[in-house]
Amino acid sequence: MFYLIASAEGFSRLFNLIRYITFRTGAAAITALLIGLIFGPRFIGWMRIHQHKGQPIRDDGPKTHLAKAGTPTMGGLMILIAVSISLFLWMDFTNPYVWACIAVMLGFGVIGFIDDYDKVTQNSTRGVSGKVRLLWEFGIAFFACYLILKDGNTQLYLPFYNGPVIDLGWFYYPFAAFVIVGTANSVNLTDGLDGLATMPVIIASLAFFVISYVVGNAVFAHYLGIPHVPGAGELTILTGAIIGAGFAFLWFNAPPAAIFMGDTGSLALGGCLGTIAVATHHEIVLGIVGGLFVAEALSVIIQVGFYKRFKRRVFRMAPLHHHFEQLGWSEPTVVIRFWIISFALALLGLATLKLR
Repeated sequence: MFYLIASAEGFSRLFNLIRYITFRTGAAAITALLIGLIFGPRFIGWMRIHQHKGQPIRDDGPKTHLAKAGTPTMGGLMILIAVSISLFLWMDFTNPYVWACIAVMLGFGVIGFIDDYDKVTQNSTRGVSGKVRLLWEFGIAFFACYLILKDGNTQLYLPFYNGPVIDLGWFYYPFAAFVIVGTANSVNLTDGLDGLATMPVIIASLAFFVISYVVGNAVFAHYLGIPHVPGAGELTILTGAIIGAGFAFLWFNAPPAAIFMGDTGSLALGGCLGTIAVATHHEIVLGIVGGLFVAEALSVIIQVGFYKRFKRRVFRMAPLHHHFEQLGWSEPTVVIRFWIISFALALLGLATLKLR
């Protein structure tokens, strides 16, 4: 009888722990980390066998990258599998914000997978047409916005300002969709060096772990003067899973990478971050936290636009990380310095929670 009572008390304490978001977030991170570390070597070996030549390397890129020929891609599948299993173990299945993020993450992951598959099978860096990709990405993003905005909150909030600035009304849908698609493609452009995109995604997820938690808590949100979104706290479980899976992938993606993330992972993770920002009404703060991604995307836009207009280049090569490689920085130097910049930007983004 004593053992039965003790067992009942143990189960009661366990169920009480599961009710806490912080416990489930930690559990999700550990679950995703273990899945990635345990199954990663087998997954990479399987990819090496089936991809043969691996990801095609740009002929016009830095010559040091030619040594990476044969490295398998689609490593984002490792992350998506680990995050998905972890979520389905620890998430609240009634939460619409998590489902919106899952829809974007898996939907963008499929788009990226098709793009990676075309590149590998055709031994080309072209992949799927950019217009086709954007069409599908915006379609998925609008669906996610529909799930998120059922509460009718279309207010725009700005950092360093207390309260909403303007109600965007129906225009909030294209604005939010642009944030999601723009973030996805910015992370995709950043993913050009070993580990370069992985760590900034982890850092941004850590920042939005904090943001999601305080936005979902009425007391904290009121104290900080930020929008309170009931249920948004559940997004911390998603950020925890991304952090755990990200660290597991970084174990294999650290220079020299045993596998590349590919569009499968970069589009999915970028889109997911953008969706979290929309759900928490911190879209502008995402531009600060993910400032590295913004800079990478802007470098491509500026380079292409300037060259079309004046037939001259602003950067030695775009995206931005290649520019620094062409200046003589080694790949590890670029990666680690960009990580430091990401960390500083994340701290600046979190500072906006208090400075209002």
